Amino acid sequence: MRYQYKLDGVDHDWSAPTESRSINYARLAAGTYQFQVRAINQDGTITPQMASFQFRILPPIWQRWWFLALAALLIGLITYALYRQRLGRLLELERVRTRLATDLHDDIGANLSLIAMLSEVSRGQIQNGDSRLKEWLATIANTSRDTVDSMSDIVWAVNPSRDHLRDLTRRMRRFADDIFAARDIELDFRAAETERDVKLGADLRREVFLIFKETINNIARHSACTNASVDLRFESGWLSLTMSDNGKGIGAVPADDGHGLNSMRTRAEKRGGSLDVVSDGKGTRVFLASAGRSSRAAQCLTTRRYSGPPR
Repeated sequence: MRYQYKLDGVDHDWSAPTESRSINYARLAAGTYQFQVRAINQDGTITPQMASFQFRILPPIWQRWWFLALAALLIGLITYALYRQRLGRLLELERVRTRLATDLHDDIGANLSLIAMLSEVSRGQIQNGDSRLKEWLATIANTSRDTVDSMSDIVWAVNPSRDHLRDLTRRMRRFADDIFAARDIELDFRAAETERDVKLGADLRREVFLIFKETINNIARHSACTNASVDLRFESGWLSLTMSDNGKGIGAVPADDGHGLNSMRTRAEKRGGSLDVVSDGKGTRVFLASAGRSSRAAQCLTTRRYSGPPR
């Protein structure tokens, strides 16, 4: 007697006749199979009835549906836990920033304002006293007022409710109006639509405002201009700021000349940018571009200062 066999799904046709009564299949994939065998006698006649055996190979544990479902559920729970943990840290940071801004405004700000007021009152009460005492009191009052202004900038920078482009625009406009109005400089302030809820990081918002503040002070004090313009735009995730004047210019300024320029250069470099100063006596123009998103990706900041009429 000889035999022929076929495994459905693996063998395409019956095997060659063999006298062996065993067969091995290696590396069968998971699934259901039917093994068939038929006999051949000495005359070469094939038996009309064939034997069959059906069996199933289970997939490995890591390929079974319940294991995949549990793994997906576990990954989802871990992701959710990490998200909740990060959200908790962000909320705690915002609470710290809010508390810091409140404490600075309510406690330190009130005390500094009181010092400035008492210094002014004391100086007014001195009739024929020591002139040096008047100077000291005046210095105390001026220093207190300057400190109050600086503290106001710090409070604004750390306040999480001000992390929006519209808040930056309003503060910049208010600051430029106050500085230029006192010096009879006409200001043209143009800003793109700020009704969108554009979120800005606290560090980026602070650096942009401080560079803007330093530039406005330089224009007001040193340019002798009559017109100045500010153009603030937010396009395709980038914040661009252009400031220009029609003053006398600042001439060639060495890289190590002036604390204000060094400070602006440092702030620009912190954002991966640069600060160049060029002027030929026909005015000054400052261009600032920065990635406006608050993501943790690198935020490029480029600042250039060069001559040219305001636009």
